Amino acid sequence: MFPDFTPRPHLVAAAAAPQAEVVAAATDHLDAPTPCEGWTVRDLVEHMMTWTPVLAGAGRGAPPEPGAPKAEGDWPATLDAARQDLVAVWSDPRSWRGTTTMVSSELPASVVGTMSLCELVLHSWDLGVALGLPVTWDEATLEEVHEALAQLTPLGRGMGAFGPAVDIVPDAPLLDRVVAVAGRDPSWTP
Repeated sequence: MFPDFTPRPHLVAAAAAPQAEVVAAATDHLDAPTPCEGWTVRDLVEHMMTWTPVLAGAGRGAPPEPGAPKAEGDWPATLDAARQDLVAVWSDPRSWRGTTTMVSSELPASVVGTMSLCELVLHSWDLGVALGLPVTWDEATLEEVHEALAQLTPLGRGMGAFGPAVDIVPDAPLLDRVVAVAGRDPSWTP
């Protein structure tokens, strides 16, 4: 059984805002390490290229099967288009209602919307840190993403999507608390 996830369509665009800049900066650094254990920037952007269209399709109730896109050619434009589609879909409150299918599993749409919201923030942070670029969000967005991740990570850990939470001081900056609850080390450096 799933907890009751709060629909947050009003936050999707803000969560996605920093991603275009860090994606564009990644083109010359595909072999750089990321805070995602064992992953390079290439691995991370290919993960994003695989799952962004699936998450967007789930918001429509008809996700495509995950493909195996490669970070080749004009991959930043491909990922940007997929992200814009995801933002459009999950910014619509109707996408958060009822159930949807994702990789042959029926899930509450609010769970998949929450996954989408959190993926936007976490992977933008992952890329930003890997590339030495600051990424920021307003406090209201981070507060709600932190709350959403606190609900989502127990489910995700059971599926191997998140590592164990990283212990940090309770009064750490909010962005550090967001990434730590998702199993990232806020002090990670390449």
